[in-house]
Amino acid sequence: MKLFPYGHATHPQWQMAAGLVLAQLRAYMATPGYADSPTLALLYITDHYAADAQEILDHLSAELPFVTDWSGTVGVGIAANNVEYFDEPAMAVMLCEFPHDQYRVFSGVSPLPPASSGLFKAHTALVHADAATPDVAELIEEMAQRTESGYVFGGLASSRGVAVQFALSGHGNVKGQGAAGGVFSGGLSGVAFARDPSGSMALMSRVTQGCLPVSKEHEITACDANMVTGLDGQPALDVMLADLGVSLEQPREALTKVRMTLVGLSPLQDTLSDARVKRTGQFGGDVLVRHLIGLDPARRGVAIADVPALGMKLAFCERNAEAARADLVRICAEIREELEPEEVSREVASALNAPDAESAPHAARRIAGAIYVSCSGRGGPHFGAPSAELQIVRRALGDVPLVGFFAGGEIARNHLYGYTGVLTVFTAAD
Repeated sequence: MKLFPYGHATHPQWQMAAGLVLAQLRAYMATPGYADSPTLALLYITDHYAADAQEILDHLSAELPFVTDWSGTVGVGIAANNVEYFDEPAMAVMLCEFPHDQYRVFSGVSPLPPASSGLFKAHTALVHADAATPDVAELIEEMAQRTESGYVFGGLASSRGVAVQFALSGHGNVKGQGAAGGVFSGGLSGVAFARDPSGSMALMSRVTQGCLPVSKEHEITACDANMVTGLDGQPALDVMLADLGVSLEQPREALTKVRMTLVGLSPLQDTLSDARVKRTGQFGGDVLVRHLIGLDPARRGVAIADVPALGMKLAFCERNAEAARADLVRICAEIREELEPEEVSREVASALNAPDAESAPHAARRIAGAIYVSCSGRGGPHFGAPSAELQIVRRALGDVPLVGFFAGGEIARNHLYGYTGVLTVFTAAD
């Protein structure tokens, strides 16, 4: 598999930004090692361009007529290799080269068929969703059930205006699209990927957490809707106050500490042991971070922004830049270690270990392109400097084609996450 051409730019006028992006795409397509016959484009724009979404899609698709399918969405920020654009007008495009029978663009007017239908067997899917859609978490879980792997990835559009999504197929493999222009609001859209029978293409995805546990894990022993009233058989509010080292007798100090606190929930099927929390000092990728939304002194309960179940594990946590940085490096290292061959020639080893190895992609890493969806509450400010988060990805993963966006919620497995990053790479055969 060849490297995916990509381009990104910022400019007050979207036409100028599009021109810069197109120039980069054409330059890459003319470069050996990069795809010169792409079929699918991933398009991400900041909300400054949201009102012009249809014009942008029409212009880019006209300039790239050989690209038959488009998918993407809007974010308050977008990402590209080594850079992020936050609160400024910008766009990023990556061109992917896949056989048409190996993927399918879907949207509300052309939904993904169930895995049992036999029409198209999706192995996994890139999902863009509107946070205002009713029961969006349940829809994401149902979408995962339409894939063979049960794993989807992506994020919720984030915008201070209209939350647009791009979903356009000109190849004719999407029935029901009709006269739709490819720009949608509400619901879910994205691209489903089939399992490649030749084994020439695969996907790897990892979740990186941005919070640090400040307590041990507790078992939820009593709850009612979103109110947790019992932890380890004790009143949940009392357990939380003890873990945080505060008391309601000093309400000002207690409120300050509680406002900084979140909860990490481990699903029943993927519970995280106390030993692992203590050993690593941070959450694993299965933990769902949720807000505290209220306290109930009468019932000694804690209300959270989710509906937990008895037997789930809960740990109190807080956002932590150092933990987020370390965990981001960890998932990038895991991907590199899995993709780099166990035995290489002396020349390849020297290239991979060179001080400037990240400045040029190497075939041994087998990464054709990457998508990074991060929480809109992360980004440069959380990591200490503009573009710091994407610079960490580049240093740890290497200089690979990458685009993405900063979301109002991140999607991985069949869950909706918060304060996380979801890194997915397209890999070529060894």
